[in-house]
Amino acid sequence: MNLVMAASRSDRNLLNTPQRFLRPLLASLAGLAVLVAFGRADDGRVLSVPGSKLALTVAADLPDPVADPAAAWELAEVGADLRIAVQVAPRVAADGTIAAPGGRLLAIIPPAQEVATERRFRLERAAAGGAAAGAFKLAAVNDKTLQVTDQDKPVLAYNYGTITGENVPENDGRRRRGCYLHPIWGLDGEILTDDFPKDHYHHHGAFWAWPHVTVDGKEYDLWTNAGIEQRFVRWLHQEAGPVAAVIGVENGWFVGDRQVAAERVWIRTYRAGERERSLDLEIYVIPLVPLSLQGAGGKSYGGLTVRFAVQRQADVAITVPAGKTTADLLETPLEWADLTTQIAGAPNGSGGAVFVHPQHPNYPPTWLTRHYGPLCVGWPGVHARQYEPGQPHRLPYRMWLHSGDADVEQLKAQYAAFTAGAQARWETP
Repeated sequence: MNLVMAASRSDRNLLNTPQRFLRPLLASLAGLAVLVAFGRADDGRVLSVPGSKLALTVAADLPDPVADPAAAWELAEVGADLRIAVQVAPRVAADGTIAAPGGRLLAIIPPAQEVATERRFRLERAAAGGAAAGAFKLAAVNDKTLQVTDQDKPVLAYNYGTITGENVPENDGRRRRGCYLHPIWGLDGEILTDDFPKDHYHHHGAFWAWPHVTVDGKEYDLWTNAGIEQRFVRWLHQEAGPVAAVIGVENGWFVGDRQVAAERVWIRTYRAGERERSLDLEIYVIPLVPLSLQGAGGKSYGGLTVRFAVQRQADVAITVPAGKTTADLLETPLEWADLTTQIAGAPNGSGGAVFVHPQHPNYPPTWLTRHYGPLCVGWPGVHARQYEPGQPHRLPYRMWLHSGDADVEQLKAQYAAFTAGAQARWETP
């Protein structure tokens, strides 16, 4: 009401405005008041999260836009003296573009005192105010690579340009590729991933590709860049905040000059915990023409693959929900898998797990695991599936990096924390 009165004083002619024109103005001012109120966290909404013995990494879409997403925000726990720095990143639409208006709240919730108790938090401006800042930095290494650092220590590099493997013969199509993550660094500064390994030149860090892509009745191989390749199109977003570094990128699948699919990727690199770190990866595949995808028969690779820098297979331990496995797994449905090994530069064993989000299509997907280095998520699997133009397909994962060995119970607990964080929701009392 004060806003209306102030507007009236600034323009006396408004008092003579017909009622049919005044009502829409009042409605607009009321809407503005609601937006400002939510920006001050006065509307009563609370974020509810499950209790957990482990920290929960939360990425929850906000119910309404905040007035100033670049400001410093925090969650205040209801009934407790706990305040947590948070970050407001863009909300992602169903096709992987930025949804406007809106935002996505990023937070790391400390472990609960009582695991059975659901916890509730109010979103408020940080008492100190000012712009949100953190230890993350994004920096261009060159015109091909964007690097993420945390406290000036490298965490990962996204190669959006074409990278050349000088150890690969010039006439080999596997010599060049782009649109992938490498290196990914461990907690002790060791490089966890491998690129252009001698045994499989086409393996490259963390990448997503399919050996059988059929367009207009002709088959191509995105796995080895045979007749089709991924190319950078544009950046969607780059952000370094107090909770995470966020990268959004759009690539295309090209057959010659013809683009047959759009690929949008969101990478969220979270602040490290005690000897562990979470990297969330959302891949959106949107066909632009009718096409089919198929994994390798009898093996199931085709989709997300992480190639670890294994030095000796004898040092490798692969763990899945059923426990450690000494055999390589083929076409095996799994919610997650972990590879731990001794990597140069690390005082002890280290490695990483790939967690599949329960909302992943065909959950749980089939996998291929190899003790010489790759963990391969297979989607849609070994049977070809046809996909129509314009229909987006979201593939959500978490890479959980750790220093030291990770036993099956620890991995199960971390996966449970991953799925619990996804259950965060906004409520109105």
